[in-house]
Amino acid sequence: MTHSLDESSRTPFAGTAWHYARYRPGYPDVFFTDLVARFHLDGTGRLLDLGCGTGQLTLRLAAHVAAAIGIDPEPEMLTEAAGRAQAAHITNVTWARGSSADLPGELGRFDLVTMGRSFHWMDREHVLTALDGMVDDHGGLVIANDSCLVRSATTWQQAIEDVQQRFLPPDWQASVPDLPDGGESHQAILARSAFRQVQQRAYQFTRTWTIEQAIGYLYSTSMPLRRLLGDSRSAFEQEVTDTLLAIDPAGQFTEPVTLEVLTATKQ
Repeated sequence: MTHSLDESSRTPFAGTAWHYARYRPGYPDVFFTDLVARFHLDGTGRLLDLGCGTGQLTLRLAAHVAAAIGIDPEPEMLTEAAGRAQAAHITNVTWARGSSADLPGELGRFDLVTMGRSFHWMDREHVLTALDGMVDDHGGLVIANDSCLVRSATTWQQAIEDVQQRFLPPDWQASVPDLPDGGESHQAILARSAFRQVQQRAYQFTRTWTIEQAIGYLYSTSMPLRRLLGDSRSAFEQEVTDTLLAIDPAGQFTEPVTLEVLTATKQ
């Protein structure tokens, strides 16, 4: 089920949902196992997933709560999320269009609030103030961010970056949205909030990518790459393909990943 919190304008991720649902990688199983144990998720609580995207966190945690709400400002993301929920026969999730600026709204109270790859897009102090009145005293927050494929850590990732730079128009940076406030760390802002009891954990693992998956991921980011490429999109995809096959003719590429997780509680 979906409902609307607001009718805000199109978001930085407009037009990316199809690729986001199919090419954005999920989170490792051990992360969910730890999360369920840390917050004693026994199927009775309520979950709020802020900036839920296409439901990578919401859908994996739905089996461990009585009800979940996934909120995202981009309606195409919610459509994809609802479709994935239906395909998986998950019926205890409500999808709501809205943003963190709408909080607290009339959403009720929650045992757990998750923010996967999303907290940096928000007015973080506003969000934490609003959540203070929405999260039960025994509950908490989870903020998860992992390595980004386009941050070059390997030869093949740098090769993709080089190709992308050659194809982008000179003024492409004007199309990339600015983050609300990128100065302070999440930990520093949490320390001033009601959720000042913070634990940090890093999960390190590797991901394997095909060329199709890598290109699909590029089209899932906040940079409107498909629009920026215009009529050059086919040539760009061919150049990425040729460049990567020159590095590994098998077309399989490994990315080292660090998933950084903050869990924050009031006590």
